[in-house]
Amino acid sequence: MKPKKYTFRYRVRNWPDYNRALIARGRLTFWFDEEAVVAWRNTDPQCGRGAPRVYSDTAIQCALVLKSVFHLSLRSTQGFVSSLLELLKLDLPVPDYSTVSRRQSSVMSSLNVNPSSRPRHVVVDATGLKVYGAGEGHVRKHRHGRRRAWRKLHLGVDETTKEIVAVEVTPSRVHDCRMLPALLDQIPGRIGQVSGDGAYDTRACYQSILDREAVATIPPRRSARLSESVDPPDWRAMRDASLRRIENIGRYEWRASSGCTRQSLAENAVSRFKGMFGSDLSARRFDNQRVEAIIKCEVLNRMSSRGMPESVRIQ
Repeated sequence: MKPKKYTFRYRVRNWPDYNRALIARGRLTFWFDEEAVVAWRNTDPQCGRGAPRVYSDTAIQCALVLKSVFHLSLRSTQGFVSSLLELLKLDLPVPDYSTVSRRQSSVMSSLNVNPSSRPRHVVVDATGLKVYGAGEGHVRKHRHGRRRAWRKLHLGVDETTKEIVAVEVTPSRVHDCRMLPALLDQIPGRIGQVSGDGAYDTRACYQSILDREAVATIPPRRSARLSESVDPPDWRAMRDASLRRIENIGRYEWRASSGCTRQSLAENAVSRFKGMFGSDLSARRFDNQRVEAIIKCEVLNRMSSRGMPESVRIQ
């Protein structure tokens, strides 16, 4: 049986280094530098009524990171942090689980993205995350229940470094294209190109990409037609250029030559996210769910910085 025309084989050329990086992700090494120890207790002046805060955002964020990495509940996280501080012989108070839950929504609003001296090629995608409800076996037997709910995770990934540079969480009914402007607003520095699937083939998405002075490589839908206007707007002119190129060389050749196929790296990031943390969000409140997703993306970036595979096409 002859292989398909566009079936390729790839090989990871840095496998020894990548293998060591995968092993290093499982190493248990804890340390608290002096800055973290000093910043553990809250020193900000009291604002408003109520008792002053005991723990800083650093302490709450530390507990949430440990909770995500080790798949712990809030109560188990309190016990884990307590035992960790005892082993390190640090005289620091331990935030209780109710404090961590109450403070979670305000400790982190965006990712800490590394600066880049070059224009970024950003690839975007979205996926669903389960919040609460019956398991898959119950759904298959009894169909969907009223308490079954989902959130949608939107990711923007740097095509070169594989770093997640933008993240948003929305209700499941929010379309992917509506969140592209918000994702691009989170990314500092210059953006040279934005690639996504057909869900982002809308006027608002093209316009938001043009506002960042970037090139859009989004596959137009199969029924797309060239503009009949003599002087079309800029976003339509960019889309028409892609349509003409597709007519001349074919859809797959356009995807490969324009770099649109690199959008699959965003799907790889989704796969790494779910492989590391699962497809669920444990928080119940929406603001807490958003912070939980941001912290998980931050942890995933740190793990990815240990080493990533370098794949080359061999056939």
